[in-house]
Amino acid sequence: MKTRHFIILLTVILITGLLLPSCSVPEEHGPLIIGISKALPEEYYGNYAQWINTADSGIVCVDLYHMPLDSALIMLDGCSGLLISGGPDVYPGRYGRAADTVKCGTIDYYRDTLEFALIGKAKELEMPILGICRGLQIFNVYHGGSLYADIPIDFDTSEVHRCKDTYNCDHELRVTKKSGLYEISAAQNGWVNSNHHQGIQRIGTGIRAIARTNDGLIEAIEYDDPDNMPFFMGVQWHPERMDVDNPFSLPIALAFVQEVKLYRTGHQFAE
Repeated sequence: MKTRHFIILLTVILITGLLLPSCSVPEEHGPLIIGISKALPEEYYGNYAQWINTADSGIVCVDLYHMPLDSALIMLDGCSGLLISGGPDVYPGRYGRAADTVKCGTIDYYRDTLEFALIGKAKELEMPILGICRGLQIFNVYHGGSLYADIPIDFDTSEVHRCKDTYNCDHELRVTKKSGLYEISAAQNGWVNSNHHQGIQRIGTGIRAIARTNDGLIEAIEYDDPDNMPFFMGVQWHPERMDVDNPFSLPIALAFVQEVKLYRTGHQFAE
């Protein structure tokens, strides 16, 4: 068992070195670590760690995808927050619509399994969770919800939710005033990027919509009773790819990091 934990610790050192080679590590309590469900290869997933690092340069981000499932769950024990990143489509069989697979792009079955397990473990640990794009979608599916397998086909939309030039494609957002997102952003509406062809159809048990597009598609979710639950927020857009001055970008990272710090402090006092 000691050998196994040494290998996992070595994996942390190697991965964090790849992700955030310049970040500082607090000496007195060890590193403050956020687990990212997939953060490598950096060419496609590196923005998540950089975005978190913009909020706090002392945080270490660990990729949980490139390791065995049991090792990823053990690794999560040493984290103070979980970020479920964007990526390929969730397998529709997870919400009882396997026939919709024909509408999907690439399916990563291991990632579905990994993220279901990570969500379950993080909830058990009462750890802060942030879901981005696919992260929002799989969190909803985990809680018994379903997805539009392809928004243009399944949803009568008047908005463009995905286009080839993803860095110059956006849509308007409307935020519920009594919500965590409004408290974080101080904005009831604004513009976010468009880079998804799937979205929430039936919302899962215990969560609620807190932002929508003008055509009614759900854009952000949180727990039904957020004041009495650990921090969770899911957003459909990619805040890590947006201008940090946008109220729906860096303020979300700052709020998540603050919850991660509170979680770690609470666990230190409990030990």
